[in-house]
Amino acid sequence: MDIVLQQLITGLGIAAVLLLVALGLAIIYGTMGVINLAHGEFVMLGAYGAWVLNAYFGLGLLASLPLVFLGVAILGWLVEKGVIRHLYERPLDTILATWGIGVMLQQIVRLTAGGELRYVQMPAALGHSTTILGVDVSAYRVFIFLTVVVLFAVTWLLMYRTTLGMKLRAIVQDRSIANCFGINSGRVFGLTFAYGAGLAGLAGALVAPLKSVSPEMGTGYVVDAFFVVVLGGVQSLFGTVGSAFLLGELTGVIAYIRNDTIAKALVLLAIVVLIRFRPQGLFAVRVRS
Repeated sequence: MDIVLQQLITGLGIAAVLLLVALGLAIIYGTMGVINLAHGEFVMLGAYGAWVLNAYFGLGLLASLPLVFLGVAILGWLVEKGVIRHLYERPLDTILATWGIGVMLQQIVRLTAGGELRYVQMPAALGHSTTILGVDVSAYRVFIFLTVVVLFAVTWLLMYRTTLGMKLRAIVQDRSIANCFGINSGRVFGLTFAYGAGLAGLAGALVAPLKSVSPEMGTGYVVDAFFVVVLGGVQSLFGTVGSAFLLGELTGVIAYIRNDTIAKALVLLAIVVLIRFRPQGLFAVRVRS
């Protein structure tokens, strides 16, 4: 029984990190249809932002989170305004452009901060372990899990209980009709992209104490994020949660039986097979035609 609880909690920890990284992409890809290959670099910038604020300004991780979110969100808004909005309805060009932006961001960070590994200190108050149902769990992992729950709730409220969310859903349904009703789709898309980028930056700052920070760290995260969003079903926030939970638990169990490398390979194989037979994802959203 203890082993089952241990694996369940381990899987929840992995799922929380997956959902944290994928949530911003779920907003951008799910609503705007933009395949943002620079998403991993937004995560990387968030991690470097936390490191810079700590190393040069003495700010702790928790105090730096609002600044990191705001900084990466502004960068995302500039990217959407300067590049992405000129490439809507041109998915191949969008892929190439965001891939190029990601490469440039990596090189800019490498030239300014150096290519060596950086480390972000975990908050002292969260550096201990706590006991849940008789299982020792890192307090920082619990903090990440609770933060993800709050971020998901805020995102859901933003999408389904605010005027901005209503306008965004109207644009997703039919952009031309929404424009006829006076909705400024460019402004809504700009704010949506900025919010998704800000979430990615926040994810980078939060996972920084768990991983070493490097210019290439976002490459792995963007693959995981796309698999979570596609498996969950595009436009489905709850689907993103479900797929993150499923992948987290599956990865945890296989890693316990074998090892992390085999777990990663088998999970990716399972996702490819599932997408082959259910391309709309496990939790596809039904919309009126």
